[in-house]
Amino acid sequence: MNTKEIQRLMENDQTMFADGFETAIVGITYTNGTRKVVYDMDLMVRVLMERDEMTEEDAIEYLEYNVWNTYVGEGTPIYIQRGSYLEVMEYIEENS
Repeated sequence: MNTKEIQRLMENDQTMFADGFETAIVGITYTNGTRKVVYDMDLMVRVLMERDEMTEEDAIEYLEYNVWNTYVGEGTPIYIQRGSYLEVMEYIEENS
């Protein structure tokens, strides 16, 4: 079953997908009655670098502007950066 078929089955559902990034899906979450697809941000960057031959910098810029920082309703996907506890703590410390 591909993304289009899944979306058709979920017509009355608010769950949304980032088109073209199926290989970057790492899960789904269910909060307050709404399902949200979860994407790995690093995998999304890799998709653009391989598929569209973008540099890493261009891919990140594109995704920040057009995907990661957009809100299109309650079913807007969640974008995560994976990391261990220590990596998360370092990130929080560096960005506080």
